[in-house]
Amino acid sequence: MRLLGSTTSYFICEPSTMQKHLLLSIITFFVASAAVSQPAYVPEIQKEQLNRGLVCLRDGDSLIISWRLLENEESTSFNIYQDDKLLNTKEIKHSTFFKTSMPKNKAAIKVVAIENNKEQKKKSASYTITNQIKSYIPIPLKKPENGTTPDGKVYTYSANDASVGDVDGGGEYEIFLKWEPSNSHDNSHEGYTGNVLIDCYKLTGKHLWRIDLGKNIRAGVHYTQFLVYDFDGDGHAELITKTADGTIDGKGNVIGNPDAKWVADGEISLYIQGKRNNKSRHIVGRILDGPEYLTVFEGATGKALKSVDYQPPRGNPSDWGDSYGNRCDRFLAAVAYLDGIRPSAIMCRGYYTRSCLAAYNWDGKDLKLRWLFDSQNCPSYSGQGNHNLRVADIDSDGCDEIVYGAMVVNNDGKGLYSTGMGHGDAIHMFPFYPDSTQMQIWSVFENKRDGSALRDARSGRTIFQVKSRNDVGRGMAADIDPTFYGAEMWSASQRGFYDVAGHHHYPNQAIPQNSSVWWDGDLLRELLDRNAIMKWNWNTHSIVTIKNFRAEGCSFNNGSKQNPCLSADIIGDWREEVIVRNNESTELRIYSTTIPTKHRFTTFMLDIPYRIGVAAENVGYNQPPELGFYFGNDMKQQ
Repeated sequence: MRLLGSTTSYFICEPSTMQKHLLLSIITFFVASAAVSQPAYVPEIQKEQLNRGLVCLRDGDSLIISWRLLENEESTSFNIYQDDKLLNTKEIKHSTFFKTSMPKNKAAIKVVAIENNKEQKKKSASYTITNQIKSYIPIPLKKPENGTTPDGKVYTYSANDASVGDVDGGGEYEIFLKWEPSNSHDNSHEGYTGNVLIDCYKLTGKHLWRIDLGKNIRAGVHYTQFLVYDFDGDGHAELITKTADGTIDGKGNVIGNPDAKWVADGEISLYIQGKRNNKSRHIVGRILDGPEYLTVFEGATGKALKSVDYQPPRGNPSDWGDSYGNRCDRFLAAVAYLDGIRPSAIMCRGYYTRSCLAAYNWDGKDLKLRWLFDSQNCPSYSGQGNHNLRVADIDSDGCDEIVYGAMVVNNDGKGLYSTGMGHGDAIHMFPFYPDSTQMQIWSVFENKRDGSALRDARSGRTIFQVKSRNDVGRGMAADIDPTFYGAEMWSASQRGFYDVAGHHHYPNQAIPQNSSVWWDGDLLRELLDRNAIMKWNWNTHSIVTIKNFRAEGCSFNNGSKQNPCLSADIIGDWREEVIVRNNESTELRIYSTTIPTKHRFTTFMLDIPYRIGVAAENVGYNQPPELGFYFGNDMKQQ
């Protein structure tokens, strides 16, 4: 029996064995009663209604045509027309990719679905191409003007993290882009920062609106975690993010007090791990006081729809491990289907010591707190958070759990388990074994003790561990080698990779650890790092660069992290796009693969763990989205 609602609850530790037995008895009673009186209807999980996602790109003298396969289209085939002339000689049944000669003039390309031997015009899609077509989709940007800090220093802007959502219900994604000032800071550093801005663009390049988060929101990778999703199920995406006095929405309306200035510039007593050390320090640019808000913005206009007090609250900054605004302002965020049907926004604060998570529901009118988790109520959950997080149904109850690094919060806001391994930089979660429906987790740790570990997502049981005396700052997992069963995993603490049995292979070979992408058309995942897509060559046991990805004149983001603005399956066939900025931040470029494939799959964006992974990709230290099912060379091929 699934209980739905928006009633607020507050965190308690995981139940005792006696409580579990009592709870099981109560549930068994109600389920037995419900079997007689409750209808058999189960609400369908909320998903996006996407269109065909047709895209056309130039590849030398060739035209690349790629489109989405949607749900329940296992038997659907396709025809391709150019100006009403059929291009394919046979119905296209085994891929959603087509390569033909580049037209000399303007042309109309149409993809038409075929079902029961009949063309389905309502399931067709058109794309007009001209001689200006490129090997990528260009999106011109409205670059912000330079700014000046209170101490007279000039800062510039660059395009940074991005997300996607369908703001008008048209079945096509729009791009939400965060603008990062050049003086943005890690929490450990003080100093003034420029205002953080968020824009929305259509794929045609049309600029829809701009939100200015204002002077009371600090800039940096740990501060502004923004969620783009259709939270109320009306078919239109919203934006949810932390705001403050002086935030200006996309319609020019101001949130809170426009004249309030909460930026610190003075002496403060120092507390480390909550204890005063009888010293003081001059703090510049941090936000240590003042109200904090959580705001829902309309995706189509940027208009602020509702603001509430931000949970988890700052309170006393020293409760988080220090008093100078470092650990209290470490934020994460995620989307989770806590009831198994509708998405909730998860807003998080802290991970080095105290960790708090708040779940919110948006129904189109009210933004209501569903529950609040606080590790102060259960010490074993303190200090277990990551610079990122993962969300999926790991205990097979139909509802999502939040994997907050080394600890897990259940869908009801109670602690599920904590491994005690502490804080880390990267985490990957999906079924690592082809014959498993359960998920596993590969984590790396900073504590100069635990190194990296593969664990069972449901129970937290360690499958194998690679100890290290170093801060392991990077780690990656994917199926990259078809000669080994299941996925492979590796980290910055060693070269080569490990198989799912814990065996170490090729210890002399360095393998990139920043990100990954499905790109070249086989069932293995490629490696995305520093303006390049690379592949593990299992014959030569070496890394090779894929040549059809040429992002000349482009830059990746966030210093050593070197992540794109976004990588996800946002258009075309099942493979992923890479969105990057040009060096001047006057243009975004959406790169989609031009390599043929003999496989086809339903668009990954309709897989819920993958889709909510895309929604959280901009959060903290960006990590690639991952599927809720095993995907690799060992799977049943289509």
